[in-house]
Amino acid sequence: MRIVIIGAVAGGASAAARARRLSEQAEIVLIERGEAPSFANCGLPYYVGGVIEQRDKLLVAPAQRLMERFRLDVRTRTEAIAIDRANRTVRLRYLENGDEYDLPYDKLILSPGAAPIRPNIPGVDLPQVFTLRELRDADRLHAAAKDAKRAVVIGGGFIGLEMAENLVHRGIATTIVELADQILPPWDAEMVSPLAAHLREKGVTLKLSNAAEAIEPAGNGVVVRLRSGESLEADMVVLSVGVRPENHLAVNCGLAVAERGGIQVNGQMQTSDPDIYAVGDAIETRNLVDGTPAQIPLAGPANRQGRIAADHIFGRSTRFAGIQGTAIVGAFEMAAAMTGLSEKVLRKAGTPFEKVYIHPANHAGYYPGAKQMSIKLLFEPDGGRLLGAQAVGRDGVDKRMDVLAVAVKAGMTAFDLEEFELSYAPQFGSAKDPVNMAGFVASGVVRGDHPIAHCEDLPQQAGAGGELVLDVRMTGEFAAGNIPGAVNIPVDVLRERLGELDREQPIIVYCQVGMRGYIATRILLQNGFNVRNLSGGYTTYKQVTAAQQNAG
Repeated sequence: MRIVIIGAVAGGASAAARARRLSEQAEIVLIERGEAPSFANCGLPYYVGGVIEQRDKLLVAPAQRLMERFRLDVRTRTEAIAIDRANRTVRLRYLENGDEYDLPYDKLILSPGAAPIRPNIPGVDLPQVFTLRELRDADRLHAAAKDAKRAVVIGGGFIGLEMAENLVHRGIATTIVELADQILPPWDAEMVSPLAAHLREKGVTLKLSNAAEAIEPAGNGVVVRLRSGESLEADMVVLSVGVRPENHLAVNCGLAVAERGGIQVNGQMQTSDPDIYAVGDAIETRNLVDGTPAQIPLAGPANRQGRIAADHIFGRSTRFAGIQGTAIVGAFEMAAAMTGLSEKVLRKAGTPFEKVYIHPANHAGYYPGAKQMSIKLLFEPDGGRLLGAQAVGRDGVDKRMDVLAVAVKAGMTAFDLEEFELSYAPQFGSAKDPVNMAGFVASGVVRGDHPIAHCEDLPQQAGAGGELVLDVRMTGEFAAGNIPGAVNIPVDVLRERLGELDREQPIIVYCQVGMRGYIATRILLQNGFNVRNLSGGYTTYKQVTAAQQNAG
């Protein structure tokens, strides 16, 4: 059997290695357009920034190693230009000299990836404008950054933030231009507002709700003209506005392709032609949580899909269950992570949900170095099945999101989170881990023990809507900042001052992060009041208002 794999890097290289482990007899041909069949594309920004100093460190599996260890026929600098399904051949072109030839296959695996989107604006092809996908792109950016003083990054997603951090690391004044009213558009806005503030503190200029309309040459650099009328001078421009599935081979040979361009596959990664498989960033799969079509370019799923394609070719019954979008991005010692569905996706789909916010420390507060993080948990209001989670902070964000990702994958509920037994020592966590705390809060909501409100429920004006906003923090905390129109009665004297409150008036109570608000809620409920606790307290309120200010 001859297996031809078009595209290496993550999915294709994983498929090739898995196929060899399953069969010593198969002929496995790995076709790669670039110079290296398997490299760490997620590490490219850090090579540009000088964090990864040696380029060779990016080579995960050099061609020679793949040939020697796995006996693969590796053909680099070779491009697949057409598929003849009737004759089961692939037309290949050797890029060094343009020679073309046909290669027969028994099974074909497509792993072409996704190409950076180049917006249709004047000047996008100027030599000072870059994208980042492969090693040669990183080499060009690395060279350009040596003499650059000013950079504009167009797009505030994963690559945009990582490039901004690394350009600043090189001493380059950097501006991010983002069309959305927030950085990291897949996240909910309030969950990334702390990271946006942190970027600004580190010297990154953010131009949100804005877009580049033209890039014009100016001396040795360029001028980026924005929709707002502003002009930004730059020595280099990095395009990071997203990626598009590289599907032309599939389209031209008649394979089924989804509306957004992803190659359609089944659970075994077969396309509409059972002898052709597709994996990685070029495909459309299903969202694990709600079953809707999904195109989420991530390295982990691509690697698993490559393994599954190889398994199926050799008669194994493994199946790709779907993608849940577990992701993390770091910038200047902070991180934002997410898994499953966001609130904005749930609202758009009309899916019933509830949410809670908590703001725990990454480890025991009495142990030196504890740092606060913010966690948002989304779940079904009836039954508490987990729908998604997001977190932002410094240390410990990755650990908690990985645990929550497993819980979402397993279809668990908020009640399960209460029962998780997680590793604990004071320098690593707390006896009640943040994951447990999220479960305690969400479970209390589902049980009806903990009625909650959210910032969108707050009266627009003091006294409006007949609800009293009650701040139960200490008087000093209240004086330092509060929700406009709030009345302050500290929780420690609340029982003695119940007579100051009207049992006929609904109350929204809040504290700094939600805990004292919960205690106050329980006191008031058991004394006949109609009360809800503002989830996440004043900390969430500040994050929400910061996101609103970012949106203009």
